[in-house]
Amino acid sequence: MLIAFEKMAQNNAWANATLYRAAQALSEEDAGAEAPGFFPSLARTLNHIYEVDLYYIDALEEGGLGREVYQRDDEPSLASLARHQATADAQLIAFCENLTEETMKETRPTDRRDGVVEEMVRALLLHLFQHQIHHRGQAHVQLHALGIAPPQLDDFHLSFERAPSAKVYWS
Repeated sequence: MLIAFEKMAQNNAWANATLYRAAQALSEEDAGAEAPGFFPSLARTLNHIYEVDLYYIDALEEGGLGREVYQRDDEPSLASLARHQATADAQLIAFCENLTEETMKETRPTDRRDGVVEEMVRALLLHLFQHQIHHRGQAHVQLHALGIAPPQLDDFHLSFERAPSAKVYWS
């Protein structure tokens, strides 16, 4: 079971990198342009994905920042944001590589709007991966609306037709 979390963290990193490769053709102005989705632009969506990673990684590692991670200005440069995202992705992979059955059963305090809630590590990870998939789907639509062919993001886990770029993340 633990290997599944490691693979999901690797998939998360690959999907983010793949999305950023597709988006690199956009100017800052285009990335910030209005596009359909929960957030008004691709840049805002990608910033949200990144800051939620920061929030959950901080909670999982018991960093103590809590909701303070949201007190940041959006990064307008997708190239810079991609580098920050890759760093967070590597941190999440490392966390998942070091999971134990005991850690999975532990709880972590999560700083919510209405107070602190204890959540199980395994639930936090599952929620984080689902959240990121959800918003990458929205970024997919936003890329299309901005005239960029959205990349295929589901060719990671199977050997059959695995995206060649996924091999870098697959251990």
